[in-house]
Amino acid sequence: MAPYHIRKYQESDRQGVLGVFSQGVVEHVPTAFRHMLKLPRTLVLLLGGPLALFLVSGSWLLALVAGLTLLAALRHFVKYPWTQYLVDALHTDMSDITKSYMSERGSCFWVAESEGQVVGTVGALPMEKPSLRKRQLELFHLSVALERRGEGIAKALVRTVLQFARDQGYSEVVLSTSTIQHSALALYQRLGFHKTHQYFYSRMWVLMAIPVIQFSYPLPTAQASQASQQQGAADLFPCG
Repeated sequence: MAPYHIRKYQESDRQGVLGVFSQGVVEHVPTAFRHMLKLPRTLVLLLGGPLALFLVSGSWLLALVAGLTLLAALRHFVKYPWTQYLVDALHTDMSDITKSYMSERGSCFWVAESEGQVVGTVGALPMEKPSLRKRQLELFHLSVALERRGEGIAKALVRTVLQFARDQGYSEVVLSTSTIQHSALALYQRLGFHKTHQYFYSRMWVLMAIPVIQFSYPLPTAQASQASQQQGAADLFPCG
């Protein structure tokens, strides 16, 4: 594979970033669909519904059509929250990445670039409501192009965020990811993140039985304090 390097986002990266990000969101739909098919209540619906219809109508064809219709409806149901998440992101922080991530100190967006192409992304913003008066930095939109996975790009992007947090004087890095994103969960835990909270985005996520896990990476107090003292003497350009 061609080598890659990580750098700060430029406006010319926009289409590449949106492509990698969108691909990373949409690819969770099949995983979520398989997950939901394994739920007992889903099996009851998919098997019990057509069977009940057969017992009433006596038609296997009608029962088969009903089963296929239920499968299609279930697929649409599972796809909707991921599509909505993508639409929301493209209309909020990802609609103007420079404004959202690059215009103020303490936030930033990075890309992994290889042969002039964006192959990975990650962003970081200060927490709007930090807990316990901590200076918390939140990691967003970690994604790597499908064909470039397994090269350590995601790990390098996360480490870039952690170093940025140290340099900016943050005391903690936090992030959220769903329980079906198995590779992401394993990566965060290998890097030293620990679980702090579990919740559901909405009722729809409850029905799919896909909770969200919040992770935290506490930074050494001494380093955070030192970086905070140095911050006043540092330049005032965005991204430190």
